[in-house]
Amino acid sequence: MLEKVDLTKKMNKADYHCQIAQFGQQLSEMQRLCKELSIPVMVVFEGFDASGKGVQIARLFHHLNPRGAFVYAVKSETEEERAYPFLWRFWNNLPENGNISILDKSWYQKALSQLLQKKTAEEAADDTFRSILSFERQITDGGMALIKCFLAIDKKEQTKRLKKLAESKEKAWKATKEAWKQNEEFEKYKEFYEEILQRTHTDYAPWHVVEATDRRFAEVKILSIIINRLQEAAKKAKKNGMEEAEESALKEKWKAPPILSKTDLSLTCPKDVYHKKIKKLQKKIELLHNEVYRNRIPVVLGFEGWDAAGKGGAIRRLTEKMDPRGFAVNPVCAPDDIEKSHHYLWRFWKTFPRAGHIAVYDRTWYGRVMVERIEKFCTEQEWKRAYQEINDMEKDLTDAGTIVLKFWMHIDKEEQEKRFRARQENPKKRWKITEEDWRNRKKWDAYEEAANEMLFRTSALYAPWIIVEGNDKRYARIKVLETVINVIEKRLKER
Repeated sequence: MLEKVDLTKKMNKADYHCQIAQFGQQLSEMQRLCKELSIPVMVVFEGFDASGKGVQIARLFHHLNPRGAFVYAVKSETEEERAYPFLWRFWNNLPENGNISILDKSWYQKALSQLLQKKTAEEAADDTFRSILSFERQITDGGMALIKCFLAIDKKEQTKRLKKLAESKEKAWKATKEAWKQNEEFEKYKEFYEEILQRTHTDYAPWHVVEATDRRFAEVKILSIIINRLQEAAKKAKKNGMEEAEESALKEKWKAPPILSKTDLSLTCPKDVYHKKIKKLQKKIELLHNEVYRNRIPVVLGFEGWDAAGKGGAIRRLTEKMDPRGFAVNPVCAPDDIEKSHHYLWRFWKTFPRAGHIAVYDRTWYGRVMVERIEKFCTEQEWKRAYQEINDMEKDLTDAGTIVLKFWMHIDKEEQEKRFRARQENPKKRWKITEEDWRNRKKWDAYEEAANEMLFRTSALYAPWIIVEGNDKRYARIKVLETVINVIEKRLKER
């Protein structure tokens, strides 16, 4: 892509002022339209050092309403950010629907760093590219207008600009050692930038190479690119989706294998055995929690299952002896207005644990393919693509060293009714049962079908589903504790 760029392109002042006035007005109008249509926008600036990213970002920002536009300068990871998967900080800075985020450098800096160490990090770079492509697919499928601009200059122009910066008292700090190193190894950097562009140029997130030798030409081209992409996004947002719905309706209905019906719910744990085991296991998890912290292993434990299946009880026994400074239990309910204004996975990325900590989820991101699917809180296209989005997200977590375990707490319909009635009759537990719970019982078959598909499509070696036979609460709690202990012990032995 870079070899075909004509870096001699220029624009005279008269043409520049004529076009900039027109494009500036159009961009303001498109910003307002994106706000009305709740389209989140992210503009990414990458390119050679001294190619003018800062100048172009400032000029772009000048044409925007600052109340809905934000600029993020992406620097080296802080110690806090290194304690999370590398995409964590970018998920945290996704713009709300209707707002615009402008990034001075981006997630591509990690890919570049790994390519520069190609002999030792080639496999790691492949994983990074996979994560980047998945991330960009997820946010664009979720409605994001992602616009990627690469500012290109040649070595001669870069040398001239770096010398000029170095001679300026006010701007000499911009001519960094890293920039001069890139200048010395310009062809190597160019080769790796070319690889990045080639590997991540997609129909949903294409690269736009901007000839940046002449700053007037570059500014006009950038504004033109952004306006065109926003116009495309607005047209897409205005479609009613009928064609997609009709196409989906024609597809053959597929049913997952009956996984849950094969579960042996007769399994029990005698009371005396339970009390002996629970004390021993809780003591062990208390000690392992310290080892998790000492070895900086992040752990994610997700709990799903039927209403009254024992999620809360299992979580309470699991965490009872843990140090509360090193874990958090995240109860997941319907998203609030802020969460609804972001990609549905955004709120979960914000709560994932840093290295050495444990995050427990009472309900999870699988609500997308369960309650949101059944209750039609999202479209069929949205929940169908969520399987791959969730698999990719969990792969990002495990690639960063996170232990991911997902528990489906399983009971039969008769046991659920028994527990519902027991709650109703107990004044201290009556708050646990609502009309919504009884209403959901009527959709048991639909939820079981959705659960079977979820288990089939999203259980992986790196993030397995564990079906917990829960008709006997004691048996279920012991199984959860034993599973978590065994997996952590295995990870510690592998280190």
